[in-house]
Amino acid sequence: MIPEAHSLYALFDELIHYHFDRDIGLRDSEVQDYVVNMLTEFCEVEQMLKIRNANNRALNDVGEMLLEADPIYGPAPSFDRERQVRKHIGDYTLFLAGMFPESINRYRLRRQRLENFVDFIKAGKESYFIVSKFDQFEYAKLAPLFGKLSLEFESCVYRLNLVKGDLDEMQHPITCQAKQIVM
Repeated sequence: MIPEAHSLYALFDELIHYHFDRDIGLRDSEVQDYVVNMLTEFCEVEQMLKIRNANNRALNDVGEMLLEADPIYGPAPSFDRERQVRKHIGDYTLFLAGMFPESINRYRLRRQRLENFVDFIKAGKESYFIVSKFDQFEYAKLAPLFGKLSLEFESCVYRLNLVKGDLDEMQHPITCQAKQIVM
């Protein structure tokens, strides 16, 4: 885990709060803080690949993750496992669609994947919605947050695209300025 005192956390925090407040106005600090934490978590590849199947193989295919989340017809041994996997699907799809949208179709074209049949945005939005319905006991406090993430999923993706643009510009300022001049 990257600590909050780390400069990467501070960068994500600044960019997320700036774009979420300024662009179209999603001024919900709880949603913003969640997205900042998700971004910093996913800087570590192990966090992106933390969902594993019964054979201990890391799942990076949303279709396989959806099957893994099914507590009735699938391998999920409990509703807690369903919640864990669904939360990860929401985070994973939000992260890829927001920060690496170009990679979604590239992965699909390279090989046969179950996610070829899955609408990425719908899977993420639906997964957050399902997590929001876990509103009892230890999950009661966080359930409304996931309801907001589900409702604002597309807006969060858009804002993450803006953050990605800022990060690209910070990495290659001359190239990005040239593109803006041409446009």
